[in-house]
Amino acid sequence: MDGAVSVSGMQIIDVDRFVADGFVKLESVVPREVADEGRALLWRRIGLSPDDPSGWREPVVWTADLTGEGPFGSMVRSARLSGALDLLAGAGGWVPRGAIGNIPVRFPRLPPAGDCGWHIDANTALPDGAWGVSGRPETMLVLLLLSEVGADDAPTRIRVGSQRDVAGVLPVGEVLDPFVAGPLVDEASQGRPLAFATGVPGDAYLVHPFTVHAAQAHAGTRPRFMAQFPVPLTAPLDAGAGTPLARAVCG
Repeated sequence: MDGAVSVSGMQIIDVDRFVADGFVKLESVVPREVADEGRALLWRRIGLSPDDPSGWREPVVWTADLTGEGPFGSMVRSARLSGALDLLAGAGGWVPRGAIGNIPVRFPRLPPAGDCGWHIDANTALPDGAWGVSGRPETMLVLLLLSEVGADDAPTRIRVGSQRDVAGVLPVGEVLDPFVAGPLVDEASQGRPLAFATGVPGDAYLVHPFTVHAAQAHAGTRPRFMAQFPVPLTAPLDAGAGTPLARAVCG
């Protein structure tokens, strides 16, 4: 099932675009007011205020949702998100999460944090509990916006179509350290056009595990809140399978 597909009777996701580009935007995973409520909770959690820029002294402050309660539960249990994941990974091809996990908060007009290199996220579990990068990933990535993100608000940069470059250079039978894989996938995907993960609170980007992306310095005025979480697959990605997630690395 390809093309523009209805999710929950309301949301449109372009599956063909995901296959070609390695990511797709899903608008209104939750209503904006739900995302706003989650952001308000996170402000309290990090002990800072949206009305007091004097406290914004670090370029990035990390927080997390580990409970899946309140607005965060609405996010991880969103019917729109579930429907989109079914379309991309196949119904039964992914494991629902209990919480959205890590959330980097990026603050404006500060020196870069040194974490803006091109990379793909760790996607393969190791026996010792650590995670690395391999040619048979066990997760895909969701970026969930919890604040307005415009062109100046440190939107995640995405190399369009880079999942095909990465599929050709990652080993299938070996798991690499993410810091080793970073320069490899960066070099393989140079020259790809760029897209930017912009949107409003409640929007999400569903990202192929091989799609190369990077943070950037914040040139705007509003702190940027964005959850970034892996969605476990029920089996390692097989390029020979028929799902859009698999077809995105073919051809």
